[in-house]
Amino acid sequence: MYNKLYLFIGLFILLASLISCAKKESDTSSSTSSTSIFKAVGYSGTILSSPDGITWTSSTWDSQNYGTSKNLSGITYGKSTYVAVGWYSTIISSSDGNTWTERNSGKSWDLSGVTYGNSTFVVVGWKGTIFTSSDGTSWEKMTSGTTRYLNGVAYGNGTFVVVGSLDKLGNATILTSSDGSSWDNRTSGTADWLSGVTYGNATYVAVGHSGRILTSPDGITWTEQTSGTSNNLENVIFENGSFIAVGYSGTILTSPDGITWTARSSGTLKNLNGVAYGNSIYVAVGYSGTILTSPDGITWTERDSGISNYLSGVTFSR
Repeated sequence: MYNKLYLFIGLFILLASLISCAKKESDTSSSTSSTSIFKAVGYSGTILSSPDGITWTSSTWDSQNYGTSKNLSGITYGKSTYVAVGWYSTIISSSDGNTWTERNSGKSWDLSGVTYGNSTFVVVGWKGTIFTSSDGTSWEKMTSGTTRYLNGVAYGNGTFVVVGSLDKLGNATILTSSDGSSWDNRTSGTADWLSGVTYGNATYVAVGHSGRILTSPDGITWTEQTSGTSNNLENVIFENGSFIAVGYSGTILTSPDGITWTARSSGTLKNLNGVAYGNSIYVAVGYSGTILTSPDGITWTERDSGISNYLSGVTFSR
């Protein structure tokens, strides 16, 4: 009888140990997936998630003020918070990328770009709109000094740089700021809209319509470079030692320094709007739910997004 009792107790302890180990493994897996993940956004409130850029799942957020979900234009990650922006002054934020809350930015125009730097989120949009936030929750409208359409924003080397449409003199708009509050207008010297901007390798790089590419060491003085394409360029990043620019008709360009650019075969003619890097892989997104991945920025593979919606932006949380 005692032997049976000891055997039962031993089996119970073993079972409890196995359950405990399984729970720890599950908890560890959950924590890892929530801290390193790609998030892509697009029209009709589209939000996609992927741990590796290859397998994607979709989720939606519920608008309290409109009958249908609004178009999302851009997304960033900073201070353990995702912030996405879009039409009709839309700003939504999330701490985990799953549960989203719409934030009050006040009455304004469509929003097109967002970044995080210097402990500050900066959002830009139509009619010179600029909002800033320290936490992604409470937002303050800033005076940009322009009424132009602002498309892209980036932070690097202590400076925010915003790019946009043509000013009254026919030059593309470029604004700079050290804090996101006070903005200075800079001379771009180009007569095509600028859509995206980034910083890397001690260089700011801005891209735009008709294949325009500008570089600057300080965000103030800009020099036009030869891109080798006349297609509109929509976005640019610097990651893993390389600049990657994406645009219309599946255009993908790479450069080590922002000056010399090489065209890469994307395998698609769909317009590409956004690009990000994480977990040793580049991810580009675009029209009709298009998602491409690359380990090196040179060879690209199309992935199944599971949707046909317009995708406008992508980010990676570290």
